[in-house]
Amino acid sequence: MTTFDAIHAASAVANALHVLAAVVWVGGMFFAYVVLRPAIGDIEPAGERPKLWARVFPRFFAWVWAAVIVLPITGYWRMFMDFGGFAGSGLHVHAMQVLGWVMIGLFVYLFAVTHRRFQGKVTAGDLAAAGNQLAQIRLIVGTNLALGLIVSAVAAFGQVGL
Repeated sequence: MTTFDAIHAASAVANALHVLAAVVWVGGMFFAYVVLRPAIGDIEPAGERPKLWARVFPRFFAWVWAAVIVLPITGYWRMFMDFGGFAGSGLHVHAMQVLGWVMIGLFVYLFAVTHRRFQGKVTAGDLAAAGNQLAQIRLIVGTNLALGLIVSAVAAFGQVGL
């Protein structure tokens, strides 16, 4: 295998990992926001809802952390190895990069601040306050979901030169 072939093989792996990480993150947010959240709205007493989310978030956030690590590494691999760096990358690549960093920033804030407060309230048994933190988490997840869907569309359209 030549060096050229090895780079193309590595780029194919990077591309697959990039897409899979995006699917896990954006798909997980879609499921949580559009399917799970409305489904648990009928759980009574209402104080049980934060307990369920307290069990869901750590499992999901572990996968999001993996995506947050994989996406920039694979994205920059492709930018530099396949497109020749910033100058050789199309506008769609730059848009994905900027929106991706915004999404990562929102997630890190959600995890480090809002989720930590939420978990503390659940642990302390203050489920009403935990519900208030859930509202903030919902806002951040909704924003990131919208951004993730936009990034996905930009990626799809950018592949065909639009």
